[in-house]
Amino acid sequence: MSSHNSRRKYTPAQKVIIIKKHLLENIPVSKICAEYGINPNLFYKWQKEFFDNGQRAFEKENRATVAKYEKEISTLKDKLKKKNEVLSELMEEHISLKKVLGRYKLCVG
Repeated sequence: MSSHNSRRKYTPAQKVIIIKKHLLENIPVSKICAEYGINPNLFYKWQKEFFDNGQRAFEKENRATVAKYEKEISTLKDKLKKKNEVLSELMEEHISLKKVLGRYKLCVG
C-alpha cells in the first residue's frame, strides 16, 4: 500500500502539537516528519499557516466582534421565537374563526 493511500488527516490541535515539538523541544523537522509520517514540505506549510494566523490570538477586537455577533444572534433568535409564537397564536385564532363562521353559515344558510 502506498503512503498516498494511507495518508492521515490531522486536526488543527494535532498540527499545533507537531509544530510545537519542533519550536519548543527543538526536535529536528526530519525526525518529527518521520515520526508522524508527513512530508517536510507539509510540515513547513503548517508552520507558515501557524505563524500567518497566530496574530488572531492577540486580537482583542476580534474577540469583541465575535461576542457582539453572538449577542446579536441570540437577540435575533429570541425575536424569531417570539414571532413564531405570535404566528402560532394567530393561526389558532384564524382556524377557530373559520370553524365559527362555518357553523354560522350552516345555521343561517
